[in-house]
Amino acid sequence: MKIIEDKSQGILIKAWTDPESIETEALEQLKNVARLPFVFKHIAVMPDVHYGKGATIGSVIATKNAICPAAVGVDICCGMMAVKISTPYHIIGDNIKIIRHSIERSIPVGFDMNQIILPSVENWQGWETFKNVSKTKKSLENKAKSQLGSLGGGNHFIELCTDEFNNVWIMLHSGSRGIGHTLAEYHIEKAKDDMKAFFIDLPDPDLAYFERGRPGFEEYIADLEWLSSYAFANRQEMMSRIIKDIQYAVGEDNPIERLFEVNCHHNYVAIENHFNENVLVTRKGAVRARPEDYGIIPGSMGTKSYIVKGKGNPDSFCSCSHGAGRKMSRNQARKIFTKDDLILQTEGVECRKDNGVLDEIPGAYKDIDEVMEHQKDLVEIIATLKQFMCIKG
Repeated sequence: MKIIEDKSQGILIKAWTDPESIETEALEQLKNVARLPFVFKHIAVMPDVHYGKGATIGSVIATKNAICPAAVGVDICCGMMAVKISTPYHIIGDNIKIIRHSIERSIPVGFDMNQIILPSVENWQGWETFKNVSKTKKSLENKAKSQLGSLGGGNHFIELCTDEFNNVWIMLHSGSRGIGHTLAEYHIEKAKDDMKAFFIDLPDPDLAYFERGRPGFEEYIADLEWLSSYAFANRQEMMSRIIKDIQYAVGEDNPIERLFEVNCHHNYVAIENHFNENVLVTRKGAVRARPEDYGIIPGSMGTKSYIVKGKGNPDSFCSCSHGAGRKMSRNQARKIFTKDDLILQTEGVECRKDNGVLDEIPGAYKDIDEVMEHQKDLVEIIATLKQFMCIKG
């Protein structure tokens, strides 16, 4: 862990990476956040840190009595789910193409939505409290229902992996879909309006915030709670469909048992006790890593991923990275790499190998092993995974 400090500016940043490796723009964002008067103690920077909107992705921000919607991000409660299953690899491997196509039919990706609302979605208990969500409209509810059980685009994915002992794992990455994005943008703009109303100048307009006691604060917290349940349910729904598809492919003679599972957010806010004080902890591209917490740290679509257990490091506010982190933008990746590079870097993986996913090429991401080396004091590795199938959004 390295300390970045500027006492004259009231800046204290603790980074689990080499400060020289942090992009200039990202470092400026970290300093802007650290200057905010309600930040508690310091900013904790994860080894996968990179530039984001308002606040960097890969940062942990503890605050007292205020919260920045843009520091949570627009993909509210995005996260990971992984399940270790009992079915042997050789049985699944023999049916991998069938399984991939079956999953692609069951789970919409990109901007696609479910054309039929399944009973498991319609009966989700969260719809009972949807009326309390900001900007409640029937059209928004219908879209949210159509997207529950869908993957989304960008870096969202579904993978089948094996661990060191050849056990099969199902792993997926997704969040609160369109409704999360809609509500995030709504609250970010509302916070900006608050700053204008109170004549508050900020180094970055996207750091607009809500103070406790004002209506916007409670409204945002309530929406975060609902979206947390929605994102959690979204990942559960997809996992159930994937297991059903695999079961169909391998046959009823090979019943699938769930042996171990993890479902965790990495873009969210929680009220936690740190350094003997109750604070709001915003994790944007970070996973909670208390001693009792299991987490998932994925690499890219051609590299390793890790199931981890937290060590409860207090300086990180009991957090760890949420992945490898990008080392270049999507536009840069499209300019630098070719489809042949993608084919080479995803050798042995059943996946798309076309220009449509070129921006997700492994070479666009940081070295996952270096990222893990930087956070040895944050987590212990429980399992090392390598994908043999990947479906991208």
